[in-house]
Amino acid sequence: MATLRDIRRRIRSVESTQKITKAMKLVAAAKLRRAQERILAARPYATRMRELLGSLVARAGEESHPLLERRAGGRRRLVIVTADKGLCGAFNSNVLRAAMLFLREPGETDVTLVVVGKKARDFYRRRQWTVTQEMQGFFDRLAYSHARELAGRLMQSYLAGEVDEVHLIYNEFRSVAVQRVKRERLLPIEADAVEAGEAGTGGGDYIYEPAPDAILAALLPRHVTTQVYRALMESAAGEQGARMTAMESATKNAKEMIGVLTIQYNKARQERITKELLDIVGGAEALRQAVEA
Repeated sequence: MATLRDIRRRIRSVESTQKITKAMKLVAAAKLRRAQERILAARPYATRMRELLGSLVARAGEESHPLLERRAGGRRRLVIVTADKGLCGAFNSNVLRAAMLFLREPGETDVTLVVVGKKARDFYRRRQWTVTQEMQGFFDRLAYSHARELAGRLMQSYLAGEVDEVHLIYNEFRSVAVQRVKRERLLPIEADAVEAGEAGTGGGDYIYEPAPDAILAALLPRHVTTQVYRALMESAAGEQGARMTAMESATKNAKEMIGVLTIQYNKARQERITKELLDIVGGAEALRQAVEA
């Protein structure tokens, strides 16, 4: 049975943990607000960019730029976006699980990986999959330059013929408590983007200045970079939301545990006081009997 000292030590330990989880919740809430504002501001631009690109591709044709070329090979490159830190519930494990399902899909395909975040790096470091690029340690200072660097290497590999498809797997921020794992094809351009562009044309056409090929040459790399940047911002916002929810749950659990331990402490203290009183009463009674004798 635990002594009073042991119970007091456990209560102090849980109280210290509670202070840490509460502080982490507040920090995550502050970071979430900034990340949420950024992603909500970036989504309309990324969506409109996709629609505009679809409209141009529908008119210019898929043969107008190498980034639109569809190939029959099975060489794929998978970009896995996780967090650098843990303590955010199932945020990282959901992405890694979805990535493993992708890697285990039937078919003779050659898949290479690009891991973003320390959690993905540590997970695949001990496995047989080939990792061609690692990026981590920048989510606290996420900037467009990070997306440009990542997207530039992906486009370079695709244009060089090293891969036939490039896919993204990341957590999409839906709300503070909900992050949805999303998988999308980055290269070549998804067919639904072309259909969305055609739907928004109204059946008309435009006069291009300069030519559509020149416009696509300038727009396509920016589109790929924008989609990568949006995925990174979605993951950053989702990470803070997941951490905030996890730390709130941990703080609540710590509070409940402190209550249970306090009850145990009071019971043990009551038993100890009762035992001491019985010892005192028994000693007094024995002393009285000895005096009377």
